[in-house]
Amino acid sequence: MANNTAILVVSFGTSFNESRRLTIGAIEGAIARAFPNYDVRRALAGQVVIDRLKERDCLKIDNIKEALERVANDGITRLVVQPTYLVDGYEYGRLQDTLRLYGNYYQKMALGKPLLSDETDFDAVIKAVTKKTASFNDGKTAICFIGHGTQAKSNRVYAKMQMKLKHQGFNNYYIGTLKAEPSLKDVVALLEEKSCYRKVVLAPLMVSAGGHACYDMAGNKQESWKITLERKGYEVTCVLEGLGQHAAIQDIYVEHTRRALRCIS
Repeated sequence: MANNTAILVVSFGTSFNESRRLTIGAIEGAIARAFPNYDVRRALAGQVVIDRLKERDCLKIDNIKEALERVANDGITRLVVQPTYLVDGYEYGRLQDTLRLYGNYYQKMALGKPLLSDETDFDAVIKAVTKKTASFNDGKTAICFIGHGTQAKSNRVYAKMQMKLKHQGFNNYYIGTLKAEPSLKDVVALLEEKSCYRKVVLAPLMVSAGGHACYDMAGNKQESWKITLERKGYEVTCVLEGLGQHAAIQDIYVEHTRRALRCIS
């Protein structure tokens, strides 16, 4: 079965080459190592990213439709598509719609789950991010993980993550989003409720530390999280590491891929 089975790893993508290598590339590598008998391929959902990489770096990466057609033309009859998405949001829905159009191309096809899909996923992500930032726990530092956010119903995962952090005793950890809720204003209000904080650590709750992390979170424009919090009097440290850099996060994607492979076996 291995010779006619492939795994297509789908990411939104980033034009930040080093972050893409350390995050998306690392997840793909972990999946390839876990399933050495299968062909592991890449596709990006962000056409703007694809176009920029082609123009700037002469780097050609397939979009989802191109990758699906290429895989089918290569004689693959069984396909697992594993997204590196964080949540079951609009991008995941669009991926599902695209796969329906290509259902007749394959004998069997399965779609893997996003990073935060069940209780085990939440607990594993919390364990990974709190372990990574444990050195900042000095009683005077708030640690904020910033996601992109979505207007889809799946945005509730951020509130759920905050609730689970609190229930597990991580009372100095906060979850925010760039494009939805909890917003920067919401997080600032929570920080100001406690007088103990002198420092704030900002880290992306995103697979890659691309433009949103570097500019909207850690950038020097007046509306960035970093500058806003500095104006409030906090000493701000930015940790520009995407979730995909952490082995524990890669392991979650590997497990989701394994479950999807069972569906086509």
